[in-house]
Order: sequence, then structure tokens, then C-alpha cells
Amino acid sequence: MKLEAVTTEYRGHARDLGRQAAESKDIELVVALGGDGTVNEVVNGLLHNGPSPENLPRLAVVPGGSTNVFARALGLPNDAVEATGALLDALREGSERTVSLGRVSGTPGTDDEAVPSRWFTFAAGLGFDAGVVGRVEQHRERGKRSTHALYVRQVVRQFLGEGDRRHGSITLEQAGEEPVTDLVMSIVCNTSPWSYLGNRPLYASPKASFETGLDVLGLKRLSTASVARYGTQLLRSTPDRGPHGKNAVSLHDLTDFTLHSKVPLPLQMDGDHLGLRTSVTFTGVRRALRVIV
Repeated sequence: MKLEAVTTEYRGHARDLGRQAAESKDIELVVALGGDGTVNEVVNGLLHNGPSPENLPRLAVVPGGSTNVFARALGLPNDAVEATGALLDALREGSERTVSLGRVSGTPGTDDEAVPSRWFTFAAGLGFDAGVVGRVEQHRERGKRSTHALYVRQVVRQFLGEGDRRHGSITLEQAGEEPVTDLVMSIVCNTSPWSYLGNRPLYASPKASFETGLDVLGLKRLSTASVARYGTQLLRSTPDRGPHGKNAVSLHDLTDFTLHSKVPLPLQMDGDHLGLRTSVTFTGVRRALRVIV
């Protein structure tokens, strides 16, 4: 194996490297060492011209971030050395799988239609959870480490800062179905678990899978009581049961749908805050990328 190592030097560098690899004729494998944000950039570079699993380099992920959701969802150890050993074994054995991905783009006919499309590997969100991600990024820019305690504190602060938690502004639309209205927050999952709190997996949409389309968990209310209830359900969630109740909406295996908001809301993908949006269109793409496992 001939290996060339490159250290990223700026935001978007991993995406540029992924694109170069995709356009090269002699690169068979791209190894991403980093967190979910680095992996997301590499994937967006590899798929710059669209998915083509048989023709694009394969992807291997060595977990080097604070949570490493994508790597762990693939079944890799959450330790860089152990994961490297597992990947070397997989390469020797020719072990790989083709996974689905999610894509987000600006909705035609809206103020956001010119927003470039972007791929995500495990999850995206419009509303509350994206606001939490934005708060965490602000603290990281000030030099603070990304820890689970930091996320928990920002969840509390985001909740206290929500202006109207009882009347949601998000509407989910999909062709041939009645719209789902008045959502306060929406979490879109491409796999399960949705995230981790330390070593504890959190199953927002337990049925989500790399073999299907996208799953959505939407909440219509964020009162103190409902947050306590759904937060407890999320912490106790299992591969068979996630958050549920009269104000929780769970949708499984969606291919195309749009989230509209009456007011601009924060958007995040794979834990990366992407600013405010009023309308975004989601597409679940099966068999989009080959990964080493």
C-alpha cells in the first residue's frame, strides 16, 4: 500500500482533498482521521460530482474527534489505534459496505434556493438541536474543548433562550402526504444511533439505517415538562424504542421531503452549524458511498 498523508490547514481543506481524490485516476482509498466534521468534508469532496460507488475511491474512517458518530455507527472501535487495526484487517479481507447518505439543498422558489447542496453521513437538524450545535461552535472558537459537559450546558441555555417553545414554526411536506405542521424542532437521521453521550448511544430514530432512506423525529412542544420527558426517553432509548408521545412525530424511510419554517432557524449537518434557513429540501440516497468496515 502506497500512502500519502496530508494535514488539513483550513476549513474546507478536507473537502478539497476529497474532490482531488475523486478526480484522480490512481487513488483507490481515502482515509479520514478526525471527527465527524472532517469526515463530512471528505464525503462532500468525494461526491462533488454526485454518487458513483463503483467509480469513486472507497472511504475509511479513523475516529479522531470527540464523538465520532459515523465511525461508531459503522461498528468501528472509538479508539484511533484499535480502529486502525480493524481497518487494516478489513482491507486485507476486502471487507466493505455501500451506505446511504442524506443530501440537503435549498428549496426551489424560496429565499434559500441558491444555497449549495451538501451531503451528510449520519444526521441533520433544523431548529433546537442546530441551535445547540451553534452555541457549542461559538465556545470552541473561543478555545474551549468540545466535551459532553459543554453540550449539556448549551442544551439548557438553548432551551432557556427559546422565544416560543409551545408553538412550532416548522412544517414538513412530502409528495402525496398530509403536511406535518407546528414542529418546534426536527431531527433527520440517516442511521442509528443519532449520537452518543459518552459511551451511551442515543436513539432518536431507532429504525434509521444505512440501508434505507431518511428518518425524522419531530417535536411539537418544548415545555419544561415535555423536555424533561423526551430528554429522559432519549437517555433511556434503545435500538427498539426512541422518544414517543402525543407531541412526538416519527417518520421512517423517507426519500424526498422539505422542511419550511415561518422564521429563520439554525441548520446543522453532522454536527456542523450552517447558519439560518427558512426552507431546506432533504433527499435520502441509497447506496451512495463505499466504506471500509
